Amino acid sequence: MNVLVWLKRDLRLADHPALTLAAGMGRALPVYVVEPEYWQLPDTSARQWEVTAEALADLREALAAVGMPLVLRVGPAVEVLARLCRQHDITTIVSHEETGNLWTFARDRQVGAWARGAGIVWHEVPQSGVVRRLGNRDGWQARRDAFTAEAVLPAPAMVPVPGVERGQIPTARALRLAEDRCPHRQRGGRTEALLLLDSFLTQRGEPYRSAMSAPLAAERACSRLSPHLALGSLSGREAVQATTARAAERPGGRWGGALSSFQSRLAWRDHFMQKLEDQPDIELRCLSRAAEALRPREADATRLAAWATGQTGLPFVDACMRYLQATGWLNFRMRAMLMAVASYHLWLDWRATGHVLARAFTDYEPGIHWPQVQMQSGVTAINTPRIYNPVKQGLEQDPTGAFTRRWLPELAAVPDGFLQEPWKWPGFAKIAGRRYPEPLVDPVAAARAARDAVWELRRREGHRDEAAAIAARHASRAPARSPRRMTARPASAQLALDL
Repeated sequence: MNVLVWLKRDLRLADHPALTLAAGMGRALPVYVVEPEYWQLPDTSARQWEVTAEALADLREALAAVGMPLVLRVGPAVEVLARLCRQHDITTIVSHEETGNLWTFARDRQVGAWARGAGIVWHEVPQSGVVRRLGNRDGWQARRDAFTAEAVLPAPAMVPVPGVERGQIPTARALRLAEDRCPHRQRGGRTEALLLLDSFLTQRGEPYRSAMSAPLAAERACSRLSPHLALGSLSGREAVQATTARAAERPGGRWGGALSSFQSRLAWRDHFMQKLEDQPDIELRCLSRAAEALRPREADATRLAAWATGQTGLPFVDACMRYLQATGWLNFRMRAMLMAVASYHLWLDWRATGHVLARAFTDYEPGIHWPQVQMQSGVTAINTPRIYNPVKQGLEQDPTGAFTRRWLPELAAVPDGFLQEPWKWPGFAKIAGRRYPEPLVDPVAAARAARDAVWELRRREGHRDEAAAIAARHASRAPARSPRRMTARPASAQLALDL
């Protein structure tokens, strides 16, 4: 029997339940469908495609080494899959369950409808701790931990379907993607993922717990595995078990706390992805329906453009945004600050700013991104609003000013004592407007106004009932491996994305 393996966010050979299942059924045909419509969505970008293309090239090489092709086709998934099934006498498709954005959710429903009508059997199997069609969260963590504790699957021995043209990996230009300069982004592919995993667990990760909050320190101390986990070049189970094995060595120093924190963040990752799996429209609508009236639905174009390009006049915010645009990555605390400043200080709708950040992240994972965007914008009804002070964050997370000065060279003349508030420097008039903008808002006054508006909404009649209903729907105790700093604050303040 010929079996088509539909690859999506699972670009690896090892620990691949779908490939393993297909290999036991007959001759396998691994296929990746490049969907142009997907790559024109407001949350996708050329930088994401380039990382994906590198992961595909790496996987193609790995498959070739075991005598298997990686077949690439460009077009709508239903059309591509139907054509391949007709051409190669295929009646069975195997893939992993995907927790993607709302577009991929709708596409999978279309594929399911086509498969049923065409007499094609489509097996979807889990590849993470996320549980499809979960009735409630009772026992969810135990199921997740049991999945990650199962043996890592070896790369399966497969027999290829003969006579299939491989197809080319298209360029970003061929897909007509907008130019997207990201000169310092990470490279994609499993080879890179394994190197990062090893260096994090043996060298870079010891200061992880204390270094993850500051952008310069986090750049090295974080694992930097998030793009590879997002594309499935490395499975979450592999990361969990490699970390467990390293902890069993009792490496001493600060390693114990670092490894425990990393395990916690891997668990939180599945926890938040489960939220999107349970409620796919979370990228479109506020969890709190009352919060739909909190901000103007149409974002102020001038403020949005200034924030997206690092021109708000708030130095640490601008430095973080410029760093993100140049690298495709940013540590979590600074991601949260960017979102909070956009939502509270600039009073921009979270959907518009969420798309800007999604396009900038090479590790964009919808299941992590959209629940966090809503949390950091105060529209969930169940999380305490956290309004970051961008000046305070700059002073605390960049005390020497090295990070800010690196990304804002136009502030070279500003003395250290005024770097995070240059508008207070007597010489600011010389650079204001020409070299660096005046702040769009007074950060203290804007935060106060935002806080008042959010709490006014929450005092309205019916808020308690809505919040209780949302809390019941999303009820779940936090993953057990929560570091002290995580349990000290509500989940909205800390998420394990410093990976």
